[in-house]
Amino acid sequence: MAVTAEAAAEMVLERRAYARVGLLGNPSDVYGGRALSFAIADFSATVHLRPSPELLIQPHPHHDLVAFPSLPQLSGLSGSSAIVCAALSCLLDFYNVRHLIKVEMRPNLILNAEKELGIVAGLQDRVAQVYGGLVYMDFSQGHMDKLGHGIYMPLDVNLLPPLYLIYADNPSDSGKVHSTVRQRWLSGDDFITSRMKEVAQLALDGHKALLQKDYTELARFMNKNFDLRREMFGDDVLGALNIKMVDVARSVGAASKFTGSGGAVVALCPDGDSQVERLRKGCQEAGFVVQQVKVAPSVLTDEELSSLLLAS
Repeated sequence: MAVTAEAAAEMVLERRAYARVGLLGNPSDVYGGRALSFAIADFSATVHLRPSPELLIQPHPHHDLVAFPSLPQLSGLSGSSAIVCAALSCLLDFYNVRHLIKVEMRPNLILNAEKELGIVAGLQDRVAQVYGGLVYMDFSQGHMDKLGHGIYMPLDVNLLPPLYLIYADNPSDSGKVHSTVRQRWLSGDDFITSRMKEVAQLALDGHKALLQKDYTELARFMNKNFDLRREMFGDDVLGALNIKMVDVARSVGAASKFTGSGGAVVALCPDGDSQVERLRKGCQEAGFVVQQVKVAPSVLTDEELSSLLLAS
């Protein structure tokens, strides 16, 4: 019996996962630290799933790039994890098993799938995309060993001040992919371990600042986060273009840091509208795109949110 076009359309699932901004704490999520991140509605990955006799991945003919100048250009706003997250969401609903997979464990599934592709990363991006909205995360080893996942706390997105995303339309230099930081951390290097603990502490302090809406302190923490990353990784790894985006924001007094490992920058203008205008002008003169961030709301269902409350 032939399947009608209407029936076939009903069998197609579409799920979306948003890009994320690491506000504080990155990259300590890879090192048993903490993070404060949120999903943004400005950019997203959409996956369509339909029944097929064979496994076939069909990239969009215009929007799905299959070649990138560097790994950071693929994952500066967590693009790779967004694709996997949206695909997982499709599969959970297609097989009707969403209720069987704990929300807290889904980021692990996404990261494990990416590891199969050779992508080295932490759980921060995946948590932000599975949960949506604004999330405080604690990846302390004790939690990971006991629970198999970190402690993830959804927060009210209205706690966030206006934030701005800066990126280059035609990126040419995103730094080198490889660094010695992970190997030095694994070998117990005092400099790296102490700096990484400082970065993790910034997420905890930033969480408190957000609850108090102390945006002056938040701006200070953002700047400190970038400074510590620069100390650990060095300019060659970070890349001249990425550093220039931060410098342009700081030249007008705005706080700024990477959204992830590079490729985009998040900025906070604690002095208000006049500072925002100076930021826009500075970015335009430098050839960068700047836009106000639209925070994506939580993507969890009421049942999933209830399960989190029961677990806590």
